Amino acid sequence: MSDAASPDVAALSKQLASTDPEQRAAAAELLSRAGEEAAAAAVPLVTACGDADERVREFAVAALEDLGTPSAADVAPLIKLVDSPHPLAAYWAVTLLGRSGKDAADAVAVLVASVESSTELSVRQRAAWALGKIGPAAAAARGTLKRAVGQGDERLARLANEALEAIGG
Repeated sequence: MSDAASPDVAALSKQLASTDPEQRAAAAELLSRAGEEAAAAAVPLVTACGDADERVREFAVAALEDLGTPSAADVAPLIKLVDSPHPLAAYWAVTLLGRSGKDAADAVAVLVASVESSTELSVRQRAAWALGKIGPAAAAARGTLKRAVGQGDERLARLANEALEAIGG
């Protein structure tokens, strides 16, 4: 996006919390077109993945796909969203923590808990991936990742093995 067309990300982030689904969908759509410029809206976009309106969820996911790495300041609120009752929000919180790499070292415990006990296989898989992206700072996850290898899901096993290699274990 050119500077002339740069969105007001702060205003759009607030609009994502509107009581009007049309306003929320419009904000999410504009953010989905902003690419990495929407990075400041990372946490509201993850929250919007749990919206009751399907359009809001779809545009929020589209925005998150192109968002890049969130800021270090977003790690703590993203950690809280990992336990969201909305699987899509939990998935994207975990994904953004993984994209944060070693900056998300504080998320290791919640990611371990996700690998161990999330009811959503996609969240468990993504949490294993995220632990690998954190790297050696996720050393406390070794036991959980080793157990995940033997849980019968090929993708989870592959991601857990890749994470163990990245962690050094």
